[in-house]
Amino acid sequence: MNAEKKQNIVVAGGGVFGTSMAERLAWNSENRVVIHSIEPDVVESINRYHKNTKYFPTRYLNRDVSATGDYSIFQDADVILLVIPSKFIVSFSNEIKNHIPQGRNPLVINLAKGMSDEGAFLTENIPFKRTASMKGPSFAIEVLNGFPTAFTFGGNIEDYHYVKDVIFKDTSLMLDHTDDVRAVELASILKNMYAIAIGLVSGRYNSPNVDYLVYTKAVNEMRGIMKMYHCDDEIMYRYCAIGDLGLTGLNDLSRNRTLGMLIGKGFSYDQHSSATTIEGHRTTKLIGETIKEKGVEAQFPLVTALYNLMFEKASLNDYLLAVFK
Repeated sequence: MNAEKKQNIVVAGGGVFGTSMAERLAWNSENRVVIHSIEPDVVESINRYHKNTKYFPTRYLNRDVSATGDYSIFQDADVILLVIPSKFIVSFSNEIKNHIPQGRNPLVINLAKGMSDEGAFLTENIPFKRTASMKGPSFAIEVLNGFPTAFTFGGNIEDYHYVKDVIFKDTSLMLDHTDDVRAVELASILKNMYAIAIGLVSGRYNSPNVDYLVYTKAVNEMRGIMKMYHCDDEIMYRYCAIGDLGLTGLNDLSRNRTLGMLIGKGFSYDQHSSATTIEGHRTTKLIGETIKEKGVEAQFPLVTALYNLMFEKASLNDYLLAVFK
């Protein structure tokens, strides 16, 4: 790989995380970074004012970061980062595939955390030859602020070294690696669900003792679900698993933890009436139904109790009794 050649990086998604990743990647002078957004106001704001005023109204971005809504930007991409809601990943990938010339083989990295509505792993349904999944403990505002941040790169070892040594050079973004892409995807899916489970007891008890009791149970259940899906359960020791679960389950910046805390304090939640997608809510339904179909509820009391609370009209007391057995 010729490190002196400018690397064309397209960040698909101009929301908080896409903007933050674009800013950090622009620290590397060998990257040419463009945000692709379907929101015209975001594109205009970035190009005219060097700010994403919709999501970060007070923050200026690197002047080397530009934005566009034109799909032709993908035709010269060396790396495409997918940073859009998980339910749109597959359809969006099929769309941009039409704009990439035959013979070009960009590296397409999925950063979305979730499953498709059918319960499929997203990266396995992206229509490109070179795909990877990248997840880790990474709140967007801290990425934007330049704090050292780490991800697990799920993909082949050559692409891992390319991203680590060429794309992430001078960015303070760090990686560990596994070739089990499905395990990386699954870890990022499960941690959202278990963050709700931890948030519930935080809202009820406000006790570090209780938080870490449930956190430990969550780690063990995640390992069990990894095995159920025939994934490498050693992934639990990577950034995407124990790291991201800790960040999401124990920090109040997390929307999934916050949802759990609100329910724990007695508030109700209706996904259909909310403008904010909470991935853990969708995951609880998908994984909870799978566990019930397999008849293994006893092996996964946390997710079973959470599913019953959210979808079977169980009470908060029922949830707590099941968790503390």
